[in-house]
Amino acid sequence: MPRMLALRPLLFVLALASPLVAQQVPHEKYTLDNGLTVILHEDHRLPLVAINTWVYAGARDEAAGRSGFAHLFEHLMFMGTERVPEGQFDQIMEAAGGANNASTDFDRTNYFSWGPPAILPTLLWLDADRLEDLGRMMTQDKLDLQRAVVRNERRETTENTPYGRAQVKRTELLFPEWHPYHHDVIGSHADLEAATLDDVKEFFANFYAPNNASLVVAGDFDAAAIKPLIAELFGSLPRGVAPARRAAARPRLAGDLRCTLLDKVQLPMISMSCVAPDAYQPGDAETQAIAEILAAENSGRIYLRLVLDEPLAVDVSAEVEPLCLGSVFSLDILAMPDADLDRIERIVDEELARFFDEGASEEEVQRARAAIEREHLTHMEDLLWKADTLNEYQFHLGEPDSFQADLERFRALTPETLRPWRVLAPGERVILRVL
Repeated sequence: MPRMLALRPLLFVLALASPLVAQQVPHEKYTLDNGLTVILHEDHRLPLVAINTWVYAGARDEAAGRSGFAHLFEHLMFMGTERVPEGQFDQIMEAAGGANNASTDFDRTNYFSWGPPAILPTLLWLDADRLEDLGRMMTQDKLDLQRAVVRNERRETTENTPYGRAQVKRTELLFPEWHPYHHDVIGSHADLEAATLDDVKEFFANFYAPNNASLVVAGDFDAAAIKPLIAELFGSLPRGVAPARRAAARPRLAGDLRCTLLDKVQLPMISMSCVAPDAYQPGDAETQAIAEILAAENSGRIYLRLVLDEPLAVDVSAEVEPLCLGSVFSLDILAMPDADLDRIERIVDEELARFFDEGASEEEVQRARAAIEREHLTHMEDLLWKADTLNEYQFHLGEPDSFQADLERFRALTPETLRPWRVLAPGERVILRVL
């Protein structure tokens, strides 16, 4: 039976029709006197509001011997202030129907809360309160408690999760010791244990200032009515000294780096990775499309070869993690229990060589564009995703409403624009085996 025959007409229609779809997100952007960037987006389709704060501090900003510190601080931000003692942050929010979460990566930390419209003043007050007072109220007991929580998280998500240690090893091999991305975001036990209370207070003072952050308010609210409250709650926060952020050139490997790890896994895995173009820079959209062309389920070249044609693998996947100082392109292959791993690697190299030599077909590019755009447009129906993406565009591009411009990067792709980007080229990659 021809592969994907039933879906191709639909994907082709999406690819042709998508340029007619405009995606502007109405918003108001302004800056408080203390440097805090504020982005307001009204969306009255649902009785829901969300706030999303990006602090421009991530794992790249950690001092030597302090890996995992930015993520540790994400946990500490929920440990309470004088007005909202430990444990009450969640209690106050949840009692009014709200919820919250946070995440850390190499380049930033974000904090987000959501709930019914009536809770918006409370959400804003809680965030402003901890930005103002958390550093002063930090104690050794709070640090010790969250240090233990983060170390346990490392055990659960990295050390005792199948293939988890491979993710950390990949980062260490792709980025040399001098690079800010060399240590994974989760950090090491030794570095987490070495963190002191003074370290915590210094990190807060250096990075958690209004001029190093941006605040998005999105959803069912009146922007004119909420602006005075934002000014009252956040405008009095003192401006900090602009922090010096670590920078580095994108590293280049001198040859293939290989590593084999033993883990408690049922299936062997081969993971190939390389450093890709920086987020939102030339080549970023192209390599994302190449990931789709190589490994999309039931249509990707390597997926078809290894899962359906041979078959030697249970699954093939590829993705790009967009970062400021070198993104990560990864191809992961879950092999059959007794598969010949050397043969799998040869097949991958054959398909890569064919791709480098022949390039992508017009149909492959159309299918990749349609898949990426479909995912983008689907996400835009999620208020929390939209609030976070407004902050992401502000951080990378300086313009929150870059939804249309972002889509146009992919709509402009052609077989010719993909040709220069040779991902996973031999001699420029990390190859991990997990057995």
